[in-house]
Amino acid sequence: MTPVRTLIMGAAGRDFHNFNVYFRDNPAYDVVAFTATQIPNIEGRKYPAELAGKLYPNGIPIYPESDLVKLIQEHKVEQVVFAYSDVPHEYVMHKASTVMAAGADFRLMGPQSTMVKSTKPVVSICAVRTGSGKSQTTRRVSLILREMGFKVAAIRHPMPYGDLVKQAVQRFADYSDLDKHECTIEEREEYEPHLDNGVIVYAGVDYEAILRQAEKEVDIVLWDGGNNDFSFYVPDLSIVVVDPHRPGNEYTYHPGETNVRLADVFVINKVDTANPESVIAVRNRITELNPSALVIEGASPLFVDDPEAIRGKRVLVIEDGPTLTHGEMKYGAGWVAARRFGAGEIVDPRPFAVASIADTYKKYPNTGTILPAMGYGDAQVRDLEATINNSDVDLVISGTPIDLTRIIKVNKPMQRVRYELQEIGQPTLEEILKEKFGKK
Repeated sequence: MTPVRTLIMGAAGRDFHNFNVYFRDNPAYDVVAFTATQIPNIEGRKYPAELAGKLYPNGIPIYPESDLVKLIQEHKVEQVVFAYSDVPHEYVMHKASTVMAAGADFRLMGPQSTMVKSTKPVVSICAVRTGSGKSQTTRRVSLILREMGFKVAAIRHPMPYGDLVKQAVQRFADYSDLDKHECTIEEREEYEPHLDNGVIVYAGVDYEAILRQAEKEVDIVLWDGGNNDFSFYVPDLSIVVVDPHRPGNEYTYHPGETNVRLADVFVINKVDTANPESVIAVRNRITELNPSALVIEGASPLFVDDPEAIRGKRVLVIEDGPTLTHGEMKYGAGWVAARRFGAGEIVDPRPFAVASIADTYKKYPNTGTILPAMGYGDAQVRDLEATINNSDVDLVISGTPIDLTRIIKVNKPMQRVRYELQEIGQPTLEEILKEKFGKK
């Protein structure tokens, strides 16, 4: 049979994983191209021959998604695989309509085709939207399991924005590994908090190879999901974080609704800062979609070094970039802390934005009066630094999960907001994990 000419739509994550586990050595398919969106500066590259396998000795080109229809026509594409996350259901169907009108089939790939089975137990932490609180939930789970006597590692959803061959399998045990692998701000935001807690982090491109290496040194694998994607690994326990600040998103976003329907345990996070009616609405919806899953309510209490230093000040608030951009949140922990501790004014950073940061506001005009901590490369990190230093403020409040002063020089005082998951009432994660795994 002639191989099915296939194009994979992605954003340097799920797309590469689907290729590796399903298409790479599969002679029934001919993957002619990837398209890229959401992440800057990844189109125009190739998925390298070293990772693409024997069927692709020249690698596979990566094009901007704006070329989609032209690519289908020029390459006589028969099948398009949609492989990225955190988008409305309606958005997915608009893409499907575009693909089908161009003559190709449209495909979504599910767990049976894409999940890898581990030889060790796997706890997956996923979410209905990016910015729901997966990271602090993963940190909480890791702490409980280590107190139970297990050695764990967090395997983080991919963010391979650099040299893909070098990034095939990455292991992070301390801060020097972040520099060695030339991590972006987005990567550091996910890895640093685990390192602070003494937990090894794995990430990269080839997630079966990553898993096999991690299995050699841990008792339990933690899947630390990205965006609202579902797990790359078959979970023994599936924990899904729900955000009551965005009620309704649990059944209107892809593939967040898939996570809802797959969950063994829900964590309704941020109940301390959400509208009570929204918490009830979210609980009712997830119970309707998945009545057998356990439900935990949790808070994300905020801590700063010097609350009194915030009172009355004109402040610039910085938040996690993806949460504000394709996550569509207009605020985060930094904004809440500024309000809670009495900031006199939250200053709009847009008049001070330069270069790629200004471009980010143009692309995501609904971001609001918050600065997204964009840093997908050295140039963007410098633009972020310049934007902060240009700002006419008394104080900077950073709601990102990392210490930004490790990678940028700021010319004004900065306070960092810290937050961890705190379960409210019962059941608790500790009770659920002990019942599932017992003590080592």
